Amino acid sequence: MISQATVFMLILLAIGVIGKNQTLVIAVAALLLMKWTGLGDKTFPFLQAKGIPIAVTILTISVLIPIVTGEIGFKQLGGAVKSYYAWIALASGIFVALIAKGGVELLQNDPHITAFLVIGTILAVGFFNGVAVGPLIGAGIAYAVMRAVEFFSSTGV
Repeated sequence: MISQATVFMLILLAIGVIGKNQTLVIAVAALLLMKWTGLGDKTFPFLQAKGIPIAVTILTISVLIPIVTGEIGFKQLGGAVKSYYAWIALASGIFVALIAKGGVELLQNDPHITAFLVIGTILAVGFFNGVAVGPLIGAGIAYAVMRAVEFFSSTGV
């Protein structure tokens, strides 16, 4: 008999195929393969606990590659400082990193909210060609909005 989890994953696989999203297809296929071969018992707890920090590290490495290869250096940095777009990018980077910090906490501590964040991300990845960083940023935005609602609820505003 096929489990509810497997049916859910097969639906996600279909969404990935229909949406032509290679990342989602590979992720679902890898997870199903781990589950069906018995590797999931060992890998799932590790990936659940360490997956986000590992993924953030890999993203950081990819962002730093132009610096280590010399494509971006002090000359480009000096030129960018003169552009207000660079300052907007700097502020955006700071803002997103601070928002994502709350998202990490929410993803780790609130599984029922996480399910909807993940579903939202899957829909965006599968149907709108989004990028799967959505759960972290989405969780950060959700965390910030939840805290704002709590604040205004407690003050009677």
